[in-house]
Amino acid sequence: MTDSKLCWLDIRKVGDLAPAVLEEAVHQRIDAVVATEMTMLADLPPTLRRVLVHEGGEPADGFAGADLVLVSGTADDRAKLAEAYPAIEFGRYVEIVDADSLETACLSARTERWSLLDFRDPTKIPLEIVIAAAAGCDGTVVTMAADVEEAQIIFGVLELGSDGVLMPARSVGDATALKQAAGTTTGEIPLVELEVTATAHIGMGERACVDTCSYLGKDEGILVGSHSKGMVLCVSETHPLPYMPTRPFRVNAGAIHSYTVSHHGRTHYLSELVAGSKVLAVDTKGRTRVVSVGRVKIETRPLISVDAVAPNGQTVNLILQDDWHVRVLGPGGAVLNSTELRPGDKILGHLPTADRHVGYPIDEFCREQ
Repeated sequence: MTDSKLCWLDIRKVGDLAPAVLEEAVHQRIDAVVATEMTMLADLPPTLRRVLVHEGGEPADGFAGADLVLVSGTADDRAKLAEAYPAIEFGRYVEIVDADSLETACLSARTERWSLLDFRDPTKIPLEIVIAAAAGCDGTVVTMAADVEEAQIIFGVLELGSDGVLMPARSVGDATALKQAAGTTTGEIPLVELEVTATAHIGMGERACVDTCSYLGKDEGILVGSHSKGMVLCVSETHPLPYMPTRPFRVNAGAIHSYTVSHHGRTHYLSELVAGSKVLAVDTKGRTRVVSVGRVKIETRPLISVDAVAPNGQTVNLILQDDWHVRVLGPGGAVLNSTELRPGDKILGHLPTADRHVGYPIDEFCREQ
């Protein structure tokens, strides 16, 4: 299994929209386009892998121009074609419909350089079995998805996910949506060290606790800030506290007006989050993952305002519940109680570069104070 997530587009049934779909695939840097005839792939640039699905018989052109041919047959069928056409790279296409074909898929994932898997039942348990069987192997497993929603699930199965997804193209926009689905699994966001300049007790207000559907790590939280161009990394409640149990799914995030970062780089106010919303979990190395919100608890509490400054002079503000058990993260994963922050202390944050309009980044004049 590999670390990178591959996006393959199936154009076998796209019809007259093929030229427009392929143009979008090139623009979005899709990794591969899949067809049954090379004539559909002939004009693609070398940046896209040309993949043919071979369903049997003798090829008229000897697979000329193909970068990879996936054989829907036995391992012997693939081996015979590989011997007959040594200049072509071959892999297996396996349709999983029962226990025997699942075992074939596991064998292919362990032994073949390329495996394209088509699971006909909606359950993801067979894919979990294949991923577990292929752990530590060098081959690449690409799984067929019916749509973007299924692609997102496939990318995350067993936290490792399939190496890639093959999704059918039905219209212009599908290539973009598939790339976005792959981009929500992992990634990095640049973090900076902020220096605290002042704190102030500002009285009562509403704050939001964001309860996610995932266990968060000891060095993991969400980014929160009063301004769209400066946020602080608020830690999850994974660290022991007196008087109460740990809640490793929760971030006591801040006042309800605060921004947090969602997937695709969009921001949301904490007050907008509801069950089913997505937020970006971030660790102290800047590694990210998208997690689902299970609940948001908004309650009236005393609040504390924390001001900080970045090395480039950018000012950052965060308003939190005024209680020592509410914490932020510092360099090296230091866990800092918000009420004990003093000028000169270092905390971790993020400086988005774009202003925001209804949560989307936009290049326009916007002053926040």
